[in-house]
Amino acid sequence: MTLSKEGLPGWLNPVVHAAETVQPPQLSSFLPPENGTGRQSAVLILFGEGEQGPELLLMERASSLRSHAGQPAFPGGALDPEDGDPTADGPLRAALREAEEETGLDPAGVQLFGVLPKLYIPVSSFVVTPVLGWWREPSPVGVVDPNETARVFTVPVVDLTDPDNRATAIHPSGHRGPAFLVESALVWGFTAGIIDRLLHYAGWERPWDGDKQVPLDWRS
Repeated sequence: MTLSKEGLPGWLNPVVHAAETVQPPQLSSFLPPENGTGRQSAVLILFGEGEQGPELLLMERASSLRSHAGQPAFPGGALDPEDGDPTADGPLRAALREAEEETGLDPAGVQLFGVLPKLYIPVSSFVVTPVLGWWREPSPVGVVDPNETARVFTVPVVDLTDPDNRATAIHPSGHRGPAFLVESALVWGFTAGIIDRLLHYAGWERPWDGDKQVPLDWRS
């Protein structure tokens, strides 16, 4: 399995450039442990084109899950032995496999074009490889297993860059991070952090009020 930038739409060029130049500390302060511990995993950051232009595919994790329950997230999960070498194309295979299992996505319609540096989620000890894809041939998506996924949805990039939809999420621990209020969901944590940095380094970010705060239970 290989990466290919051939035939990508022009609006993805800034994302391609960002993927080729960004350094790990520019994406997150949480980087994989130097001793090599952590569970290898991958997520699929899938760009498509909808009625409002470029969009991203997201899912909301089931509230019954042990890790990151109820959170909007990119499709993804831990690498399986069948995915192969985690230092080679294993993350590419895992990202597509997990996306198919969680959203019903047809991997044949996805063109993988880039990989971001590995990042770390301390609360679950996941070492995550973000894999970038172009939804060249869109396929129907939806909840495959309600025990894993509550819903599947797309978010227009124009909504993610809208300053009115941006805020700083405040975790009960006191941790602060970027958040997006889109599609009746609060996107926060690891997923919001990646989106925030991608928008920034792709040059798509618009000025927004970082002092606007939102609690994680904003709907209650």
